Amino acid sequence: MTRKLPTPDPKGAHRRKVVAARRVGFSTSCSCGEGRPEALISGSNPRVCAACKRTTTGKTTKDDHHFAGKANNPTTISVPVNDHRARLSVAQAEWPKSTLANLEGSPLLAAAACVRGFIDTVLYLIEKGLLWIADLLEKLDEFQVNKLGPQWWLNTGIEQFAPKKKRDGQS
Repeated sequence: MTRKLPTPDPKGAHRRKVVAARRVGFSTSCSCGEGRPEALISGSNPRVCAACKRTTTGKTTKDDHHFAGKANNPTTISVPVNDHRARLSVAQAEWPKSTLANLEGSPLLAAAACVRGFIDTVLYLIEKGLLWIADLLEKLDEFQVNKLGPQWWLNTGIEQFAPKKKRDGQS
């Protein structure tokens, strides 16, 4: 489940998405299920994503992502190629152009890029590394309620983690 912060330029984001979809075709996907237009290879028939193409050619399916943009910081993180193309680079495209390009090498724009890149990276890691756990726990609770009742955790080792109820007069 992907949740994102609102984009500062929704019209620009929509335009970029439409251009990417036109490039590869609307409602198309790779045989692996990848359907994000930015991850699909233009002109491939059948449609194939960057990761599958690299797999078939024996190349790595990871990219080095310049989290703050190449012009601002040489630090890279290794990410799956499809996520690099369709998530992290898309997020950078929404930054102010002057920050991403930083043509004059401004230290202030470089610092702004580091902050923006950090935020984008943390949000990506939250989506990939944590949201599924919240979804899993909610489904598991629903399962436990159906199997054992609405307060299934009482008299178990899990009871210690239940929210503490306030007593009258406490804040």
